[in-house]
Amino acid sequence: MKITFMGAGSTVFARNVIGDCMCSESLRDSEFALYDIDGDRLKESETILNAMNKTMGGNAKITTYLGVENRKDALRGAKFVVNAIQVGLYDPCTIIDFEVPKKYGLRQTIADTLGIGGIMRALRTMPVLEDFAHDMEEVCPDAWFLNYTNPMAMLAGYMQRYTGVKTIGLCHSVQVCRKSLFKELKMEDYLEGGKELIAGINHMAWLLECKDKDGNDLYPMIKERAKQRIFEEDCKDRVRLDYIDKFGYYCTESSEHNAEYNMFYIKSKYPELIEKYKIPLDEYPRRCVNQIEGWKKEFEEIKAQGVKEHKRSKEYASHIMESIVTDTPYKIGGNVINKNHLISNLPAEACVEVPCLVDGQGIHPTYVGSLPVQCAAMNMTNINPQLLTIEAFVTKKKEHIYQAAMLDPHTGSELDIDTIVKMVDDLIETHGSWLPKFN
Repeated sequence: MKITFMGAGSTVFARNVIGDCMCSESLRDSEFALYDIDGDRLKESETILNAMNKTMGGNAKITTYLGVENRKDALRGAKFVVNAIQVGLYDPCTIIDFEVPKKYGLRQTIADTLGIGGIMRALRTMPVLEDFAHDMEEVCPDAWFLNYTNPMAMLAGYMQRYTGVKTIGLCHSVQVCRKSLFKELKMEDYLEGGKELIAGINHMAWLLECKDKDGNDLYPMIKERAKQRIFEEDCKDRVRLDYIDKFGYYCTESSEHNAEYNMFYIKSKYPELIEKYKIPLDEYPRRCVNQIEGWKKEFEEIKAQGVKEHKRSKEYASHIMESIVTDTPYKIGGNVINKNHLISNLPAEACVEVPCLVDGQGIHPTYVGSLPVQCAAMNMTNINPQLLTIEAFVTKKKEHIYQAAMLDPHTGSELDIDTIVKMVDDLIETHGSWLPKFN
C-alpha cells in the first residue's frame, strides 16, 4: 500500500503522522512517498524517517519525490494522500500577511484560519490544491485526501465542492478540546469516561454536551468554575472561558486563535483588552521563528544520537487509514460539506466540523441538527468570509476578496470600507506571483 505525504518538508508533522502509521500493524509495511519542492527539507525528512523506520523494525519503504515534475509519480497508485503544505512558508508570505495589515492598523495573532491573513493564505494555497486534484484524479482517483493545511474550512470546502477528490479535513483541536478545558478549570478528575458532543466549524466547533462517566451534565460546574477562573493570574484561556460566559459554550480552538475570529477582543480603540484577555499579538510569526531555530537544533541532535521509538499520537490520520484498511469502526471529528444539512441552521455549502464514523466503506458524517442560535450566529460570521474566499478563487474576481475582507468580523470592526480595499490591493501586489491573477 502506498501513502503519500504532500509537504513532507514539514518534518515534525511528517514524522508524527508517518510515525503513527509505523505503529500500526496494518500500515507499517506501506510505502511512504515523501513529496516536497524544497530539496533540503525533503532530505531532512527522509533522514529522520529512515532512522525512525530502522528503530521501529524497518518494515516501511521510504521514497522521495522532489519538485513539480515528479508530483504525479509521488501520487501514482496512492491509497491515502496526507496534505500538510504551507505555500509561501514563513518567509515571505506569513511575514506579508502580518506586516502589510499593520500598515493599516490591523493586528492579528495567528492569521492562518480567518481574517485577512487567512484569506490570503487560502488564495495562494488553492491553486496548488487544484493541481493536486487534477493529478490525483488521473493517477490515484480512489485515494482519500487527508487535509491538515489551514485555513481548513476554506481549503477542505474548496476540494469537496469543486474537485472529484475524496477529501476529509482534519484538525487535532476536537480530540484535545475537553482535556484543555478540564486542565484549565482544574477538573482533571472528570477526564476518565464521560461523553461529549462537538459540532460547528473548524476552530470554532462547540462543546455542545459534556457529561461525566455517570451521565451527569458537567456544564453547570464548568460555567461556575469558568467565571471564577477567567481572570486568575495564571489563566491562559481567557477568550474561550469568556465564550462560556457570553455564549454558553466552550469551543475547540485556543484563545489566541479565537481572539481574532470575532469583533470583540482585538480593538485598537480599547488596547486594554489585549492585557485583560492575555492576547498574544503576532503570535504566529514568533512561533515560526522559534520552530525554525528549534528544528535546526533538534535535527542535529537526532543525527548525532539517533531516533527514539515513536509513540502513537492522537492525530486522526493513521487511525482513519487503519479503520478503512481493516474495516474497523472509528469515530473522528471531521470537516465536511454540510450537505443534507448535517447542521440544520448552517448553509448547505458551508464546510462544517461534525462527528464522523470511519469504516471500510469510507468516512460517514453524522447528523447533528440545529446548533444553539447564538453558536450558529457566531459560526456564520466566519462562514461568510470563508464562502466568499472560495468564490474569489473559483471566479477569479477581485471584488469577492474585498467582500470577504469586509465581512470578516475582525477586519470589518477595525477598518473602514475604503481602507479595506486599499489593504487588499496592497496585499495582492505584495504577494505578487504567490497569488493567481484576479480581475
